[in-house]
Amino acid sequence: QVQLVESGGGLVQPGGSLRLSCAASGIIFSLYNMGWYRQAPGKQRELVATIANGGTTNYVPSVKGRFMISRDNAKNTVYLQMNSLKPEDTAVYYCNAYRVDRPANYWGQGTQVTVSS
Repeated sequence: QVQLVESGGGLVQPGGSLRLSCAASGIIFSLYNMGWYRQAPGKQRELVATIANGGTTNYVPSVKGRFMISRDNAKNTVYLQMNSLKPEDTAVYYCNAYRVDRPANYWGQGTQVTVSS
């Protein structure tokens, strides 16, 4: 059974930082590309950042320079370090694991991030 469990969300003031974690089980983590998505109230889920199984990273322009995605294959965990947070970063953040060579795509349950003074 595949599980992706996010943690690290919470309430933070504008300009603050949070680090999200996503612990994976039930998959060979090192073979999967990993991503972070977010969904704000009333909006569609959007991609935030991805990290390939080889370590290549990509970010959407709105978070580039503020967020950093990383992975620890020994711990089966992907992280999202979020700095200089803005109110518009408020959303539920979801972890995603996927492969491009087969139809494998898994989601976590999400963790709430609220940026407010």
